[in-house]
Amino acid sequence: MSVSLFMTMCLHDPQDGYYATRAAFNRDFTTAPETSQIFGELLGLWSGLQWMAMGRPAAVNLLELGPGRGAMMADVLRAARTIAGFSEALELTLLEASPLLRSLQQDRLTSERFSHIGDLSEAPDGPTLILGNEFLDCLPIRQFVRREGTWRERQVGFAAGQDLVFGLSPPVEPPPDLDASGEEAEYAPALDTFVDFLSRRFIRSPGCALLIDYGPHDITPSNTLRAYEAGRQVDPLASPGSADLTADVDFRRLHNLAKQRGLSVYGPITQGGFLSALGARERAHALARANPMRAEEIMRGAGALVAPAEMGERFKVIAIASPWLSAPAGFTGAV
Repeated sequence: MSVSLFMTMCLHDPQDGYYATRAAFNRDFTTAPETSQIFGELLGLWSGLQWMAMGRPAAVNLLELGPGRGAMMADVLRAARTIAGFSEALELTLLEASPLLRSLQQDRLTSERFSHIGDLSEAPDGPTLILGNEFLDCLPIRQFVRREGTWRERQVGFAAGQDLVFGLSPPVEPPPDLDASGEEAEYAPALDTFVDFLSRRFIRSPGCALLIDYGPHDITPSNTLRAYEAGRQVDPLASPGSADLTADVDFRRLHNLAKQRGLSVYGPITQGGFLSALGARERAHALARANPMRAEEIMRGAGALVAPAEMGERFKVIAIASPWLSAPAGFTGAV
């Protein structure tokens, strides 16, 4: 089977897939919202500023992609309440296929009105703000390898001893927009579908998507499939369904696809630069002063979000918006 099908089965099988059976945030991996409340609060502020830039519509969809345990959205909504009129305008939707995670989100957001959807096609119409933190890195990828001038696709199969191993297909015709400059390249087919969704929505109604993930900004990723279990990187073939599978995001292709469909694109820029522009350090100091017993913990968490050696440079932020909207907050000069 292809690497893409292997990823899909390992992550999303309804009986044994990782997201159907586990909710291992801060055990198998650590996300920014679970590191510091400041992350979600600043995204809530950003969302409010975008709502104002969109003309303060009386109703605006706030759609989160892959909300995890709901920690980020809880912080987003708390910050949203500080912006006059914004909370009242929000219609909250969570894109989540996992029944287990849906249950955890219900527990975290007990006082909020929201609906779950399992597919982007179910998202409500109208002005829309989209937030996606570590969503794109879970999109299944195909991996292509060039041998003696011929492209082959990396596949997963059984060795003689019934262990899973990687192998190569017979010669294949790669996707027409695959980056052919190197000897290996990864390709996420779902990026096209995702950008098509954004294009149809943002050309018809005002909207902006803010996507935060890891990957290079100027080259096509290659051979980046990884697995994480219990805080360690493990062999992705060792225990299917028990570890989180992930791969770098092809930000360059995402940028180009959105541009080709007539959307405005800002970034990618570093997470550290983006959050700092929104006032991460100032918020951290204010929060520490208000909670002196937790001041060290607060500053440590905020530092992890922006420090180049931690999440600050590895994670990138990109915004994709309706072509008539002005540059979003945090992206001045980044086009």
